[in-house]
Amino acid sequence: MPDSPGPASPPGTSRSTSATIPPNILRSLAVVAGEDGVDLRPVLAQVGLDEAVMRSAALRVSYRQGSTVIRRALELTGDERLGLRVGSAQHLTAWGLLGFALMACDTLQHAIETGVKYQNLSGAMMTWSAGAEEDGFVLRADLPDPALDPGVGVFLTEEAFSSVVTLTRLIVGPAFAPSRVSFVHDGPRDTSPFSDLFACPVGFGADGNRFVVHPTWARTAMPGRDPVVLASVLELLDTQVAARRDQQELLEVLEVSIAQGLPSVPSFAEQARRHAASERTLRRRLADCGTTYEAIVDGVRRERVEQLLRRSEPTLRDVARQAGFSDERTLRRAVRRWHGMAPLELRRRFERSEEPGGVSGR
Repeated sequence: MPDSPGPASPPGTSRSTSATIPPNILRSLAVVAGEDGVDLRPVLAQVGLDEAVMRSAALRVSYRQGSTVIRRALELTGDERLGLRVGSAQHLTAWGLLGFALMACDTLQHAIETGVKYQNLSGAMMTWSAGAEEDGFVLRADLPDPALDPGVGVFLTEEAFSSVVTLTRLIVGPAFAPSRVSFVHDGPRDTSPFSDLFACPVGFGADGNRFVVHPTWARTAMPGRDPVVLASVLELLDTQVAARRDQQELLEVLEVSIAQGLPSVPSFAEQARRHAASERTLRRRLADCGTTYEAIVDGVRRERVEQLLRRSEPTLRDVARQAGFSDERTLRRAVRRWHGMAPLELRRRFERSEEPGGVSGR
């Protein structure tokens, strides 16, 4: 199940800035985009994910980093069905121990339930749930933030169900097909890529994102089922979940203290004292989370800047001051690094997105 929500955060911070997601999707996205001749390395580097970092097994990314890279990949490739392709390129090995656990489960339904329980270890950028419904055993996928860029939301939803059908066929065999797949977003003019991939009726404009598994398939025994191995792996996964919860709490506490302190930023030494730890220990704990104090400060400042630019009243001087920048020039450099445009251009984009018929973040 998802981690328990942390304490309520004040304006200026959100969990979207915390780096807690294994970057499985981004790694596959970089490979698929490369097949189209698109090099995502500059985009990844722009959000702090250079090649050396991307190769790290301990790397975790934030929703903000992930959505920024996905948005740029959609723009650079021009492929509206990029999510389907990235999901189809997934493999169980990318899920690490969780992928091994799924193969050792008793039935397909058991595997799905196990995947939902440990979803925060899989690199999922959706919120998953599953259960028996009138038309079968249903896997549901919801966006973590309803305000997410619509294009990114479509990508994540299509990638999610594409990866599910691909990984299930790798485990139980190529004959597997869901009974029905439904998406909340509107359908494209050409729905053949969906029919070809899922081999079942596919609906759009639905009330929810649903992946329906026929009861016969749900009861199908997993070829690699092994209760002894499964018990051992689940014990390791439980340990990882506990460690992840501790990491999430640390990141959220730091984000809150930074947001509350703006325009002043608490020094790293001060944060270490607050956590009754040495600077070396706190830096190591952040490294275990796949991030740095500087990256957390940058994320919180970015959140504050975007909030202020969505309002028409604050001048650029006000925005720079309230976000803790020394002057407008430093603010401009930061916004260009984050968004590839000037602050006033970003404000106009926000204004257009809030107009009737506007598209957020586009």
